[in-house]
Amino acid sequence: MPCGLCGDIIPTEVTRCPACGAWSRRRDFRALAVGLFMLLGFNAFLSMGSAVSLMRMLPGLRHGTNTSYDAAATGTTLGTYNDVFIIAGAMSTLTGALFLAWLWRAHEQAEGPLRHRRAWTVGAWFLPFGNLWIPPRLMHDVWTSSGRYRMAERHAVGLVVLAWWGSLLGSIVLMALFPAAGTGTRADALLAVQIGVAANGLLALAATLCMAVVFQITRLQLRS
Repeated sequence: MPCGLCGDIIPTEVTRCPACGAWSRRRDFRALAVGLFMLLGFNAFLSMGSAVSLMRMLPGLRHGTNTSYDAAATGTTLGTYNDVFIIAGAMSTLTGALFLAWLWRAHEQAEGPLRHRRAWTVGAWFLPFGNLWIPPRLMHDVWTSSGRYRMAERHAVGLVVLAWWGSLLGSIVLMALFPAAGTGTRADALLAVQIGVAANGLLALAATLCMAVVFQITRLQLRS
């Protein structure tokens, strides 16, 4: 593999260029993947913790009475989770930036045929309507082009990518709905809590599935 700094050939069994001492690009790619993997794990942990915390409110709302329900206190409690969603959004933005850098490198190193050029690994996320279906196609192509898969295995890869993408989109929609949910009545508060639990659960699932995808693609490309 050629060195990105001096152009000399780096043997696969070493991690530095023998001519200039620069780190091998594969080692950089591994470090990038590890950082992304850890951030995704933190996102999953934060979302799951928020979901469990919200679930503890469900029994009181389900079995309580309208006379004992305190709308102001419930509104204050749920208001703190709006801040949690803001923090989760900031973490997701940071994770997304690292994910795009990783996907850019993974697309470059994929050896099989790809339906989209490398510029789409960034541009597809900002294209209206196209950002609803191009990113999962990119992920599927990069994954299947990083190894040798039979048709049944390609379908399995597609199901994992589809589950990741569906859970991510679902969490975004529900997080947008959560602040608009009212707490004027016990039924409204119960619906708001259920939306919050579902949003956090889907976000945790999306982060976990993305961890699996990143791990598999990185493993395949480092082994090749």
